[in-house]
Amino acid sequence: MNAITHLPSEWHNWIRENLARGCAPQSLIEDMVRNRFDPVFARAAVNGVMTNSSPFSTPAEPHAKAATGFIYEQPRLPAGNIIRTSDREVRVAMRTNRPVIAVLDGVLSHDECDEMIRRSADKMHRSTTVDPLTGKHEVIADRSSEGTFFALNADPFIARIDQRVAEIMSWPTDHGEGLQVLHYGTGGEYKPHFDYFPPEDPGSHVQMTIGGQRVSTLVMYLNDVEEGGTTIFPDVGLEVVPKKGSAVYFEYTNSKNQLDRLTLHGGSPVTRGEKWIVTKWMRQRRYGEMTTPANAEMTK
Repeated sequence: MNAITHLPSEWHNWIRENLARGCAPQSLIEDMVRNRFDPVFARAAVNGVMTNSSPFSTPAEPHAKAATGFIYEQPRLPAGNIIRTSDREVRVAMRTNRPVIAVLDGVLSHDECDEMIRRSADKMHRSTTVDPLTGKHEVIADRSSEGTFFALNADPFIARIDQRVAEIMSWPTDHGEGLQVLHYGTGGEYKPHFDYFPPEDPGSHVQMTIGGQRVSTLVMYLNDVEEGGTTIFPDVGLEVVPKKGSAVYFEYTNSKNQLDRLTLHGGSPVTRGEKWIVTKWMRQRRYGEMTTPANAEMTK
């Protein structure tokens, strides 16, 4: 049975009432998990109620979740129906403003998609995620994929992609983490999560010492998936179908260091075929530059 990734009003009230009674947040999270809530979602929901910024509600009223305290600023993604980079025109197929999400066509050519897969196929290892307590990269059951990284500007081919992606995302190239290629076989999925580092997790501060908080994500699809493998945004009811060469963009950290919890997202199970993607994450500062998270500011 699928884990629950939305918060009915009765559960919202339950969290608020038990926090008021002095119950430990971790005990509430554990109770929610026992009642089939996704662990990452449960932690985010409890933290949101604690900070009076919970974006969660029933699926029937997604727009009510916009009142989270997050201040929406001018999106970094360029305006218009076409984004012109130094070597390619990218078409905007769809946009939302709250949260900032866009589906983009023609980010990569089909030949570039094939080349990225070819370069990655013999370098794949089981994917990891950041442990919320230690900040170390660990293998978890919620992420059933294999992956590999390419260092920034590793060679002329990778440098061309890094430059184009930076222009699309309107953020300096050297603020980006290296491109990450992921492969999901049949049944592979990534349960709903945030790409930013949750400040309530001790391990996040370890990650933010090298470039600050993540600010935006671009997920590029390297193949057409026969069935499943969609990118889901459960709190806004959006589902993006993989299309070779296309991408989905979203941003979640503003100039005030606020985090947009409406960008909770995941990869639905691949039910037939396989799925290849390449992801770029942008940071507040030059990636690798040592920073103090508490004093980090947005730069561009």
